[in-house]
Amino acid sequence: MAFKRSSNKLSQAALIKNLVKRCSSIGKKQQQHYDDVPKGHFAVYVGDNRSRYVIPISFLSRPEFQSLLQQAEEEFGFDHDMGLNIPCKEQVFQSLTSFLRF
Repeated sequence: MAFKRSSNKLSQAALIKNLVKRCSSIGKKQQQHYDDVPKGHFAVYVGDNRSRYVIPISFLSRPEFQSLLQQAEEEFGFDHDMGLNIPCKEQVFQSLTSFLRF
């Protein structure tokens, strides 16, 4: 079982690394839309209206946020130029991110 956990951590680390790389490349392609994203942060789009949120990269290592990333990958995938879409209601996302800031 220990191998399975290690393998899972490795795949999560690889997912985070690829996601950060993906977010930074999207920013380069559409720089005019990302000028307000401070270093160490990235933009995500949430809810039916695709509201934009700028969140710290440190959220990527949190299990609660990783769950959202897995849902995003399953629903939307990461291979597109439309930014990172998070499939949840805005109110739920706001509650989660306010919890993660502490």
